[in-house]
Amino acid sequence: MDSEREEVFERIPWETLERKSADRQWLVYAVAGAVTLGALAYSFTRNQPVTPVATTVPIESGAMAQPPPAVPASPPTTAGPIVVAEADLYAIDPERLIDRVAAHAEWFATEYLAFDGSDRSRETIQSLLPDGVPPPVAPEGAQVFVDWARATQVIQVGELDYEVEVLVRSLASDGDSTFVRQPPRVLQVDVELSLEGAPRVSAVPVVSEPAVAERAELDLVDVPEDVAALIGPEQGEVVGGFQSGDGSWRIVVLAPGPDGVTRPVTIRP
Repeated sequence: MDSEREEVFERIPWETLERKSADRQWLVYAVAGAVTLGALAYSFTRNQPVTPVATTVPIESGAMAQPPPAVPASPPTTAGPIVVAEADLYAIDPERLIDRVAAHAEWFATEYLAFDGSDRSRETIQSLLPDGVPPPVAPEGAQVFVDWARATQVIQVGELDYEVEVLVRSLASDGDSTFVRQPPRVLQVDVELSLEGAPRVSAVPVVSEPAVAERAELDLVDVPEDVAALIGPEQGEVVGGFQSGDGSWRIVVLAPGPDGVTRPVTIRP
């Protein structure tokens, strides 16, 4: 084993070692030179001014080059009417549509019964009636004032069609300063919604008398003196009363109002 590890050279190969050392030294010199040249080239190009290159766009004969349009800071906005699509109209809360239809029916009923003989009043009712229907006419000097109008029932008969029952009370004068209260009347007004959501009257109204239920019965009894004594004379004349389920009394008196009219009023002492 020991004899194999020991190697004995009669002569050291100095020429081989010198050749490898020389080649490695030249390699180091070449790499260093390349790095130096690269650094010099990079420094030179950074210090050179940049010259813009002009590009030419061909223009057809007869056409003039126009400057690019100025871009506004914010897009312009224009106010315009809001158009409601049919699908959006169906998506609206049905109660809101009913309120809109009822309000239009009440307005129409007021303009339909009111009359003052003016051109403005005539034009208003003419614009509310369907096309081709003549406006109301009245004798000279007649005037009608609508006291109140209330929609009592709204029935939907189509996708955008409604029947509205309006209860109206009016006062009429034949030309003097006295107005006489007229009997209440019921107008059945047909209202339809356009695709834009605007209500309009689609037919001539049906006018009738209101249906009145039978009168309710209220059995008044004599009020005990100690209970009647709780009512002062300024509150009115005691005409009777009745007891509630909890034993308390409700006393009915004839009380004068600020307008000079005496009316039956209930008082809870």
